[in-house]
Amino acid sequence: MTAKPEAAPDATLPGNPIPPGLRIAGIVLRSIFVGALLVLTIRVAAPQSETIWSVFDTPGDLIRVILGLIAGIWILAHLFMLPKDPEGYRTWVYFGLALAPLALACAIAVW
Repeated sequence: MTAKPEAAPDATLPGNPIPPGLRIAGIVLRSIFVGALLVLTIRVAAPQSETIWSVFDTPGDLIRVILGLIAGIWILAHLFMLPKDPEGYRTWVYFGLALAPLALACAIAVW
């Protein structure tokens, strides 16, 4: 008499479905905030002179452009990393309602 091997139990946890309204609101508010942050970073990192080629005239401009490029790439990468759970979206909705208008106002004022 041989025992039949039983199937391994499913070890995955049931996922919490993310409501579509929460997902859309979180993505939109997060994108507005991160996009405004990216615009601010690009504007601050731009060289003080008129052309990009004058960045080599002063070491301060060169360092600012290099650091701005690195920060801009990092922010752009985070723009495409979405939260994994409903709590992440809910957090971005709360923070986005407060910070997205402020970030937009700062981006408009600086530009």
